[in-house]
Amino acid sequence: MQMRLSLHCPRFHRLLGAVCALLACLCQASPAANWSGILSPERAADWSKAGIPEEIPSRTTNWKTLSPGATAEEINSAIASCPIGQVVLLSAGTYPLSSSIDFANHGDVTLRGAGADQTFLIFTQGDDRKGKGSDATDADIRIKNFDSSLPKYKDHSASAPNNSAEWTDGYAQGATEITLSSTANLVPGKSIICLDQLDDSDAASETIWVSQKKGISGVEGPGGAGRKGRAQMQMVLATAVYGKRVTISPGLYMPNWRCSQKPGAWWANSVISGVGIEDLSIDHLNSRSKSGILLYNATRCWVKGIRDLNTNRNHVWFHLANHCVVRDSYFYGTQNKWFLSYGIETYMGADNLVENNIFQHVVSPMIANGTGAGTVFAYNYAVDDYYADDYARRTKIRVWFLAANAMHAAGTDMMLIEGNDSTGLIADYIHGTHNLVTAFRNQFIGWEPGMSRSTVPINLFTGTRYFNLVGNVLGKPGYHDTYECAPPGGKNGNTAIYLLGWSGNEGSSRPPLKDDPRVAGTLVRWGNYDTVTKQAQWNPSEMPSGLVQLANSAPADHRLPNSFYLSKKPSWWGNMPWPAIGPDVTGGDDPTGHVYANPAELCYRSAPRDASYPVDEVGNRILVFNASRHYPPSAAIK
Repeated sequence: MQMRLSLHCPRFHRLLGAVCALLACLCQASPAANWSGILSPERAADWSKAGIPEEIPSRTTNWKTLSPGATAEEINSAIASCPIGQVVLLSAGTYPLSSSIDFANHGDVTLRGAGADQTFLIFTQGDDRKGKGSDATDADIRIKNFDSSLPKYKDHSASAPNNSAEWTDGYAQGATEITLSSTANLVPGKSIICLDQLDDSDAASETIWVSQKKGISGVEGPGGAGRKGRAQMQMVLATAVYGKRVTISPGLYMPNWRCSQKPGAWWANSVISGVGIEDLSIDHLNSRSKSGILLYNATRCWVKGIRDLNTNRNHVWFHLANHCVVRDSYFYGTQNKWFLSYGIETYMGADNLVENNIFQHVVSPMIANGTGAGTVFAYNYAVDDYYADDYARRTKIRVWFLAANAMHAAGTDMMLIEGNDSTGLIADYIHGTHNLVTAFRNQFIGWEPGMSRSTVPINLFTGTRYFNLVGNVLGKPGYHDTYECAPPGGKNGNTAIYLLGWSGNEGSSRPPLKDDPRVAGTLVRWGNYDTVTKQAQWNPSEMPSGLVQLANSAPADHRLPNSFYLSKKPSWWGNMPWPAIGPDVTGGDDPTGHVYANPAELCYRSAPRDASYPVDEVGNRILVFNASRHYPPSAAIK
């Protein structure tokens, strides 16, 4: 007897969903070999899927070419009429703009200049909100879909989304099929679902703890991203819908999804996708907009080859964005130089890729201020993380050190920080706890000229659990003199390699927050070279092998892969040493011999300075920048 399945038959959809789930599982599992044998599978993700899976498209057909002096309204009109897969080209010259460039939900188009050293956008007034700064979606360039079904964000508070459901089944780590109480307006292959769950209790858990409670797990309370009281979130694509069952991609990253926390889901009716910003120089100094470039309710969009100067809050904002890319670009300065002064900010995002960029004179160049599961920050160079607090502004003396890579809010989990040449890594105590972030083959020097307070390469505050630190090069020779400072004792909190588990700055306690010995007790440390012991540490006692949950035993040998997300040396790396950082790297050009400059640093060193801008507070100038010209020839952008 033959059995035939109708396309409308529930049995067919169950079978289709099972096949999709199996394929997704197989695809997700295969790249784990990058870190298998070093990290336990439940502590890591498949970071090879970060960014645009099919790569950034190379578009060659120009729809319209605009000349210098074109207004924002003329640029917006050209974008709105641009056919799919084509380019709005801004020819060489200067474009004074008194309002925002807005893609207004018109996707699959590229806005391109003649080069970041040729096409100059100068924003002079900000957008039509007149700089009030109260709307979180205020930006000079908006890649956005203001879907009416989404929460309305204003002053970091959100109304309820129109499309929402209870999530009633399918919580296992890696699961690719879930059950929702409603699937209204879900479109397979197009809808991005935001999965979330209630925060954990105020009592500090002995395992993963997701909390953003003021006075309990943070000094300021929630950072504002996501639905209220639901810091943990992951954005996934609905690949198939059959009844209440939904197949998703990627699978679930975190191991702590559970029914006791009332998991839920919400989604927009539509998203914007396929938008690119390329080869422009953008100056925001006289703009009153909150953000430079906003990616809002966006997927598979990108920023590439730009020079972005003097923004307000941030240069690029991942605000409800997934599988987006920022690469081959240069970011300089912020207007505030104090708080809310960021480079690339992950606010609500997933699986984004920030790769091969230069950050100069930015307070917090790479910051996770909300969920960013699956996101990768890789092969970036950060210099002069300029921070002027009250003391510095009164006395003109800067002493406080801030790390370039920062975890700043609850819900920051399952991210990868790889190959960066930067000042340090901090997981702070401002907006809540952090879990399961991995740093691999970075140089974190923990120092800048003149800085003397909080100058540590790795600073993990209370509530930071299950981090993985593998193959990094840490510290400044002759400056750092203590390996670890952790409660209840500890010394030299400003000159230690590791500052772990404290509730206050510089190895101090800050009631009512409590110090957290679980920070050190859940931490993977393997193969990190430090300038205090002057050797790589392959110490089994620094591996959390005895944990009941998320245990990680010492690897069988000292071999490290070249990358945790790349299967081979990228084509844009050229003939330079690969990998460039790690205990197994020799002959490097830093004092330890374990670090070669990455392409972004070499570009920073060699690019000409722009004499049309004055020197900044530390005596440096803005770069003249063009990715195709100023990156080293051996690392030409492709």
